[in-house]
Amino acid sequence: MSNRAGTVATPEDLVDIDALISAYYDLTPEMSDPAQRVAFGTSGHRGSSFKSSFNDAHIAAISQAIAEYRKGQGITGPLFMGKDTHALSGPAQDTALEVLAANGVTVLLDAADGFVPTPALSRAIIVHNAKPANTAQADGIVITPSHNPPADGGFKYNPPHGGPADSDATGWIANRANELLEGGNKDVVRLSLEKAQAAETTGTYDYLGSYVDELGDVIDMEAIASSGLKIGADPMGSASVAYWQRIAEQYKLNMDVVNPQVDPQWAFMTLDWDEKIRMDCSSPNAMASLIANRDKYDIATGNDADSDRHGIVTPDHGLMNPNHYLATAIDYLYRNRTGWAQDAGVGKTLVSSSIIDRVADSLGRALVEVPVGFKYFVDGLSKGTIGFGGEESAGASFLMRDGKVWATDKDGIILALLASEMTAVTGKTPSQRYAELTRSFGEPAYARVDAAATREQKAKLSKLSPADVTASELAGETITAKLTEAPGNGASIGGLKVTTESAWFAARPSGTEDVYKIYAESFKGAEHLAQVQKEAKALVDGVIA
Repeated sequence: MSNRAGTVATPEDLVDIDALISAYYDLTPEMSDPAQRVAFGTSGHRGSSFKSSFNDAHIAAISQAIAEYRKGQGITGPLFMGKDTHALSGPAQDTALEVLAANGVTVLLDAADGFVPTPALSRAIIVHNAKPANTAQADGIVITPSHNPPADGGFKYNPPHGGPADSDATGWIANRANELLEGGNKDVVRLSLEKAQAAETTGTYDYLGSYVDELGDVIDMEAIASSGLKIGADPMGSASVAYWQRIAEQYKLNMDVVNPQVDPQWAFMTLDWDEKIRMDCSSPNAMASLIANRDKYDIATGNDADSDRHGIVTPDHGLMNPNHYLATAIDYLYRNRTGWAQDAGVGKTLVSSSIIDRVADSLGRALVEVPVGFKYFVDGLSKGTIGFGGEESAGASFLMRDGKVWATDKDGIILALLASEMTAVTGKTPSQRYAELTRSFGEPAYARVDAAATREQKAKLSKLSPADVTASELAGETITAKLTEAPGNGASIGGLKVTTESAWFAARPSGTEDVYKIYAESFKGAEHLAQVQKEAKALVDGVIA
């Protein structure tokens, strides 16, 4: 850990906002550099204007590509568009509006000219498309790099199902955007910002009011209010600042909104493990100020910049490990949501803790294990065939109390509120309940480490088959499964997962660095986990050599 991790940022740590925005307009990408091309990962296109990877040219090309994609898919309804509090999000929204308006796309911006959390935009799409009168389907754009540092920008597309776009959609959009950029954006049509804002196709939507008004349909807000719990909600300078203030007022909660200011430099933040400002609500360093004040609250929570992720802090434990909270949330929800279908499964990514498997089994619920990426939960949440979908990186969503779809993208706000509901209803904090679960199912030791790999080795890892693994034992236990496809949907995991009776590991290539990631877990303790990690690396290195 760096020696300043967990301490408040100093002036030297802060980004120059004027220079950042100037670079957005002044710099153009060099298309021969792969790092400067449009590339959609699991959370859209990300980059920084300083690195010529997130600039006006990129956003103009992506927006033109989205307009053409919509036309090709027959999507003719409104496009909901919102931004988070990163400095580049405002300029990117302006660029996108100029292009979308020129293409005749109806765009709905925030009615208060404020910030829009990812879950509020996902919810807006779902509500619009669920109305029989709205035969023209809507989609959306969220402008956010999530918890990335202040110098970064991000641009995500959500199709009519309201969740993250699949690789077919993002691949087409990225390829077309790069074609446009290679042609100097000559085929991008565009209006001036003034004309785009005044266009008949440009309208507004009350994201905040619509989202907050419906929260009682997904969370037992009455139970939280009547309990009198003292709650600390830290938006971390995110798009949900105004949302938490409205939630506290509207539902009469005993809540402090911590760090209510919006500052594109995030000068109030504590530094992450690498001494960078990063709004990671699952990081004990980024959450250090809230953790230090945990005794002031019965429950305290944090969100990242677009509020699709959550962090849970309890007075008896501090910041909960995301896997631990997912397990307790699943246990609580399936025991208390009587409006959910009895056959609604439990959705998890294959690198999430296996204590979730044991909880699901105890509940008599089917486990739906999918590759990394929230897009794999969209269909199940839409149809109600899963009640909950969660990732080990502190992102999740779940159904409304009556079993209908709420949001098909991650919702850090409802996961934060759920912690208060759980405490109010059960009289136990989520960390206390997790301790009870470990007494029933065992206490897992979980960690992720990186291992060096060349580009060729990473490519080989992503294309492995179970037959490539000849080992029969892992850390003294018989191997029970060798997976290169997810059991829940048969989709490729882009790597390998190996399981035993009490342990497992998964190896996946990094998309940005010359490493592969080893996720591992053991129910036999830290020493056995270290053995699993050591043998996992040797096994993978031997297969991809």
